[in-house]
Amino acid sequence: MKKYKDITMGFLRAGVLGFGGGVVCLPLMQREAVDTYGWLTNDEFSEIVAITNTLPGPINTKVAGYIGYRVGGVIGAFIAVVASVLPSAIALVILLETLANFRDHPVVSGMTNAIVPVVGVMIALMSWQFLDSAAKEMRWSVVLMNVLIVAILIVALDLHPAIVVGVMIAIALFKPERKDTKEGLK
Repeated sequence: MKKYKDITMGFLRAGVLGFGGGVVCLPLMQREAVDTYGWLTNDEFSEIVAITNTLPGPINTKVAGYIGYRVGGVIGAFIAVVASVLPSAIALVILLETLANFRDHPVVSGMTNAIVPVVGVMIALMSWQFLDSAAKEMRWSVVLMNVLIVAILIVALDLHPAIVVGVMIAIALFKPERKDTKEGLK
């Protein structure tokens, strides 16, 4: 019973504080799952995000569902998804009309503008952790080359990110194993 309470509290906190969408909730979920409750390691969380990011739908519900399932089975998955979505749903229902009436007010506009840099920093920190995790498996030069290739494909060539993700997954799946890995060099 305690694990269900922990799942509820962890994902409710991430849902309440995750203003700005699913991607903003990920660092909060990571904090809860890795640091607060120890359900996962940073590397496991990174892998979960990478895998769930290839599936359609909101990222935060997929990650919450997986972690909830891993910790508490089907009931844990249900609780985690509901707990991660419930704060947003309640806020949407209660505050939508209020915000519509005051959206041009300088205080409301200032509050929304103040949140943007915080969200940017949270996403940048999570991106750095993903890059650092990838660099543990590959050389930094390979990681940076992949980042550059993806940036060119998405920004310069204007390819849809889903296509780029699909191509990168296909390359990773069909790439032959190298013999000169860390274990092979010993």
